[in-house]
Amino acid sequence: MLENVTLFFKESYEELKKVTWMTRKEVMGSTAVIIVLIFIVSLFIALIDFICMRAVAIIL
Repeated sequence: MLENVTLFFKESYEELKKVTWMTRKEVMGSTAVIIVLIFIVSLFIALIDFICMRAVAIIL
């Protein structure tokens, strides 16, 4: 049992060495894009919420 666990971790480590990791610049760029998209989507949802709130207020 312990041999299987040890083998699993050794093979996992070997696979991780094959991974091409993103550079710091790529990570920062991706993070900036995600933050901007979250901001845009939150503004869109706030606008839809405001419109629905006004529509309900008018109906009631």
